[in-house]
Amino acid sequence: MAKASFTDEDDALLRDLGVEVEVNNTGSRTPREERIIAGFEDIERFFEQHSRVPAHGEDRDIFERLYAVRLDKIRASEEYRAVLADQDKHGLLTGEPTAVVNELDDLDDDALLSELGVLDGGKNDITRLMHVKSRAEIKAAEEIAKRTPCLDFDKFKPLFSKVQEDLSSGVRITREFKDNAQIKQGDFFILGGQKVYVAEMGEEFVADYGRSDRRLRVIYDNGTESDILMRSLQRALNKDETGRRIIECSAGPLFSDVIEEGDVEAGTIYVLRSKSDHPLIKEHRDVIHKIGVTNGNIERRIGNATLDPTFLMADVEIVATYELSNINRTKLENLIHRFFEPAKLNIEIKDRFGNPIVPREWFLVPLFVINETIEKIRDRSIVNYRYDPNLGKIIE
Repeated sequence: MAKASFTDEDDALLRDLGVEVEVNNTGSRTPREERIIAGFEDIERFFEQHSRVPAHGEDRDIFERLYAVRLDKIRASEEYRAVLADQDKHGLLTGEPTAVVNELDDLDDDALLSELGVLDGGKNDITRLMHVKSRAEIKAAEEIAKRTPCLDFDKFKPLFSKVQEDLSSGVRITREFKDNAQIKQGDFFILGGQKVYVAEMGEEFVADYGRSDRRLRVIYDNGTESDILMRSLQRALNKDETGRRIIECSAGPLFSDVIEEGDVEAGTIYVLRSKSDHPLIKEHRDVIHKIGVTNGNIERRIGNATLDPTFLMADVEIVATYELSNINRTKLENLIHRFFEPAKLNIEIKDRFGNPIVPREWFLVPLFVINETIEKIRDRSIVNYRYDPNLGKIIE
């Protein structure tokens, strides 16, 4: 194996990559030693900026990958370590070189860049790197993140349809994103003219710039998705003049001193519990509830429950009622059902003709949480909260 060494083309290579290298021959060091020191100072600057040594990997940018190879070469060479012994203020010379240095040790700069995935535009001229992205281009690419087809989009398509329906009916509205830059799982936005849904949020971590961040799974209404960073999505929404947050209408209009069209003078929120012998319902009977709003007689409404798939083809009992006045019943019911949507019961039963039915308005929610929710509707603070089915409680 050829001895590891930096070539005289290093300076030209670094200049083409946008890295300034000054070689000051003071007389006490040879030009070769000065180049070794200058190359090591690039690695030190990287360490000081990112608090870690450069790493190998196709997901790293070209500068970091070059620095990683360079550090491996330095660690593998007694000559280089001797030159840099007094320069290593961060202890970077300690540690074993990776296996990558053995694979790349014999390569010249052209071959090294080719191995790293950087092409030279078809001309074997290392001074013409046509495909090395500038830092600005790399940052812009990170802001957008690559979109890929959403393979399970059928699961999300009804959510987008429902949001559009709510926007058309006035149940949901849009607000400028800058008024509230918070992003949570389940949020909807408009970005670049597309509706955006935050389906998943990864674990929180501290990014290179010292601020917390998360990797998101974001679904777009055109059937694509991306794993954009949360702060990148925030920046994109802030930069987009038409970027909007899609929110539910404030609970305030549900309660007013003036009765408007669609309002009723009195309404009752009712909570029912099923007496069904279905195994799933029997196992979780205490937390399975049907929640609805009516301005009629509840007892009369549930009189034929055993014949109605809405009531799971079984008798039900009334476990709670809440009287409200001057409300828009439809809006109130929609608000409650959307609030508990993450805990919606997914069950299929047969009606009296044997047809499969998926009942609506049944939720896996403890009664005390329902009580708390109604109080937050009454004091108009419900818009500041959401229900987390994993924790089984309301959170801000």
